[in-house]
Amino acid sequence: MEIGIDSFAINNANSGISNSQAMNELLERIELADQVGLDVFGIGEHYRKEFLDSAPAIILAAAASRTKKIKLTSAVTVLSVADPVRVFQSFATLDLISNGRAEIVAGRGSFIESYPLFGLNLNDYDALFAEKLELLLQIRDEEFISWSGKFRPALNKQGVYPRPLQEKLPIWLGVGGTPASFARAGELGLPLMVAVIGGETYRFRPLIDLYKEAGEKAGYIPEQLKVGLHSLGFVANTREEAIENYYPGYAEMFTKIGKERGFPPVTIERFNAQNGLFGALLVDSAEAVAEKISRHSEALGGISRFTFQMDAGLTHKQLMKSIELIGSKVSPLVQSAN
Repeated sequence: MEIGIDSFAINNANSGISNSQAMNELLERIELADQVGLDVFGIGEHYRKEFLDSAPAIILAAAASRTKKIKLTSAVTVLSVADPVRVFQSFATLDLISNGRAEIVAGRGSFIESYPLFGLNLNDYDALFAEKLELLLQIRDEEFISWSGKFRPALNKQGVYPRPLQEKLPIWLGVGGTPASFARAGELGLPLMVAVIGGETYRFRPLIDLYKEAGEKAGYIPEQLKVGLHSLGFVANTREEAIENYYPGYAEMFTKIGKERGFPPVTIERFNAQNGLFGALLVDSAEAVAEKISRHSEALGGISRFTFQMDAGLTHKQLMKSIELIGSKVSPLVQSAN
């Protein structure tokens, strides 16, 4: 199983550091993740003041110059508001810079600011994504493109360059909890990245079974239908230390987001329930987190990648220590159990 980190490049107003410093510290964390042997680092894509990741391919390209082995991916590319030609060109360029380490996780995103920003209608939410995913996959598979659709000017035998170093640039489909999204990933034979940030992880098993059934029906073999899991987590020396460091920022962030969406404020009781035996949160010691990853994998029928999302008001020092523990302890424990 591959183990990695996803970051949304958050710099909260109360952090006390400049955006420039926050970005440089992020690059230091990616460099450390590479040094401690983690498999993948992903950068999200958001359009809010506190998020510095509106141009993830640029961040990943900077990271490519400071790393050697780690895969560099989006987490996720908000494809609905992007031009698939430019997305492919950006990540093909990243692939060349990184000597074949670029990947894309394509999704629709969980915030909506990007739609008015780019003059798009939110009512076209799914249609935009479906059409643009179709074009992105065609560009990935063919050098010369003839294509027409509703939301973008047609292409007539147009070459799309540069081509990546990898023969077939890896494209994962990032999903939340919509059955149609799981089925679509299976029908297209795309690896699946499942974001589980709340609830009990094992409850996603029927959706993953739906994905695999759709993929097999479309003619794909089980080895092609990979499943990744993205969840909130943080590793410290002890469970008590992990919760003490992680909870305040988590509570602040998700209370703010919850207020926008009509959810109640976060409480420590709710947090502890989410961080329990079957809950989605992985905030604990290295040994306990490794056990939980293995337990989640078994419950979901086997996963091939797990990524931690740790942006929750933590300091650079705390994040660096957690990455070190994930690389030196969590990953080896997970590998030995699988």
